[in-house]
Amino acid sequence: MRADRLVATLLFLQERGRVTVPEVAAELEVSQRTARRDLEALAASGIPVYSQRGRGGGWSLVGGARTNLTGLTAAEIRALFLLTGPLAATPELRTTLRKLVRALPPELRSDAEAAARAGVTDDTDWSRNAPTAQAGHRALLQSAVVEGKRVRLGYAGVGKPPGVRVVDPLGLVAKAGADYLVAGTEAGLRTFRLGRVTSVEPTGEPVVRPPDFDLASVWRERAEVIESGMFAVTARARVAPEALARLERLLRGRVRVGEPTADGWTECHIDGPALRALAAQLSGFGAWIEVLEPPELRRTLAGIGAELTALYASDASA
Repeated sequence: MRADRLVATLLFLQERGRVTVPEVAAELEVSQRTARRDLEALAASGIPVYSQRGRGGGWSLVGGARTNLTGLTAAEIRALFLLTGPLAATPELRTTLRKLVRALPPELRSDAEAAARAGVTDDTDWSRNAPTAQAGHRALLQSAVVEGKRVRLGYAGVGKPPGVRVVDPLGLVAKAGADYLVAGTEAGLRTFRLGRVTSVEPTGEPVVRPPDFDLASVWRERAEVIESGMFAVTARARVAPEALARLERLLRGRVRVGEPTADGWTECHIDGPALRALAAQLSGFGAWIEVLEPPELRRTLAGIGAELTALYASDASA
């Protein structure tokens, strides 16, 4: 985009003091004709840029003038580079950070560079699977959101075969390490988890955006619906001391811990999205968790126990 190039050209001028057309062309990876037009556009826009012909000539800012393009405080700069530094895996983002560093006053540059080196991002999970496809889908969907273009979205919902639908990408949301797309569909607004996206194909058609659409408000409403489904069932249970810490780590905010009883166990209230799902999670703790109620959950656990016994009975007697 030309606006990006003009800003980058101005920052390059500020850094070098005086530049030539070939230097600008090489820095921004454009033709010399484009570089010259951009320099002339800066001068025409009122920025004090002038050219000097002959040996030792070039383009300069009048009187060494500088333009503060950031307006950021030291703390804001540090926070920005702490956030973006570990994410700078793409050439575009690395170039952006370099340009921003050039725009900073000299006394702030060392802090920014140190913050950018303070962390790394490893997208490979512990099973050694790198979500390369998800990263590609994210980039395409980000472009579709910014440019306001529809896409054909391949998607595999939970327990459903993959399908393709045309959607209007309206925004991306990152929540607790997972990315989601909020999009308009024939059935209204829907949320798609990027980890289940199988393909993204731009259509070139414009997005139909709902009037007064606000991504933050829409996400809050949809998140409330999703979260309410995670608390559909509540169990009252006794938990052995050996299992309490592990249970809290596994279910996080879905465990409400009470007071320890005389035998050292702890009574807890444990939330889940459905009887079978909660029973499956609790059954892995074996006799370390005793569900007191509801009775339906006790029966579901007994059924899981009977299934496991029937499956592995021969191994137990061996």
